[in-house]
Amino acid sequence: MPKKPLVLISWNVNGLRAVYRKGFLDFLTTTEPDILAIQETKILSPDLLPTELKTVKNYNVFWQCHKTKAGYSGVGIYSKLVPEQVVTNFSSQVLSEEGRLLELHFTNFIFLNIYFPNGGASELRLAYKLKFYDHFLKHLKQLEAKFKKPIIFCGDGNTAHQAIDLARPKANEKNSGFKPEERVWLDKFRSAGFIDAFRELKPQTICYSYWDQKTRARDRNVGWRIDYFYLSKNLLKKVKSVDILTDIYGSDHAPVYLKINI
Repeated sequence: MPKKPLVLISWNVNGLRAVYRKGFLDFLTTTEPDILAIQETKILSPDLLPTELKTVKNYNVFWQCHKTKAGYSGVGIYSKLVPEQVVTNFSSQVLSEEGRLLELHFTNFIFLNIYFPNGGASELRLAYKLKFYDHFLKHLKQLEAKFKKPIIFCGDGNTAHQAIDLARPKANEKNSGFKPEERVWLDKFRSAGFIDAFRELKPQTICYSYWDQKTRARDRNVGWRIDYFYLSKNLLKKVKSVDILTDIYGSDHAPVYLKINI
């Protein structure tokens, strides 16, 4: 009997408690992904969450939170699969300090949920974002060398890669999220053997995953595609489908979807 493909979903929820009030658990139980990776949970500790968010039938739940700053950053994973190893502390302080990375090891692959920094606040934060990209790519290469397993990483990259990936590329060339020095990192991921599943399978498709709330940009579909599934190149032939679930609301981001045989 052929093995059933895995369904993986990644979603920047822009506050887990806020999206919980907007039907998050209905989304989880309706879609029933094998793995749901969430970013920007904005919690200091899972102890602060309602019980039904921490204990979900058929799911193992894992958290990584900012240790000191309330209402900021944080990632989580709901997984039907039981990992062999869960990593929350990394050799790089940059990868560990703001609750942005959660790593699960399974028999056949390594899965990372990541919330890259936003570089828009200042030049210092832009430099921090670029440093974070650097440390993360080094970490990926170390994982490959050590474990010899394919890698899937997903989350909010906070950067649109190409002009097709945002509604107004010309107007944003000098803004964080589309600066050349940020976009080059997505080139570096590809050069290192990690591919953007959506763009690989849908090279001409215009579809966004983030819209500015203040300007009601989603109503006009003035958006950015900044949420990703990246895969080790040898996994591409195993991808069954990839999509952005633009009909799902509750956050300023839409979930991204991947179905894969692995």
